[in-house]
Amino acid sequence: MQPQKKAANDAFFSITLGNGSLFVNAPVVQVAVRRLPRSEGLPLPSYATAGAAGMDLLAAVDSTVTVPPGERTLVPTGLCIALPAGYELQIRPRSGLALKHGITLPNSPGTIDEDYRGELCVILMNTGQEAFTVERGMRIAQAVVAPVFRVAWNEVDDLDSTERGTGGFGSTGTHSS
Repeated sequence: MQPQKKAANDAFFSITLGNGSLFVNAPVVQVAVRRLPRSEGLPLPSYATAGAAGMDLLAAVDSTVTVPPGERTLVPTGLCIALPAGYELQIRPRSGLALKHGITLPNSPGTIDEDYRGELCVILMNTGQEAFTVERGMRIAQAVVAPVFRVAWNEVDDLDSTERGTGGFGSTGTHSS
């Protein structure tokens, strides 16, 4: 069986591979992207697998950047985007960098609003014990496009009762029963 997919401008994207065991049906959101000179030669963000929720963002640094333990630095991607109305871009840590090197994003998830047009940059923080070196083209974070919902506050005198009530910060325990 040959891979089959709908056109990218369809409302949904579907793909079937091999024996038909893989099927993805997800909405496609068109996002305009502008490259800055520093990103020349680097690929655009992409999904590593058919089922990935996030696209990898790459470091668009001219030379290596070292992040000492306990420090943070701003790493450019060389990309500017225009999200459609009603969407945000969430910038999240990569689990492998966090586990192996202690590299995380202190403002995770970072929110890119639909009306922001500046360069996408990633705040990397080194919580590890050794200096971490960021190289050009390194996958430094994930980007997830997500819908945004607007809130209409409804001020009331009382809230409905729940089993949990006002308990928080570990009030439900640390182990399952």
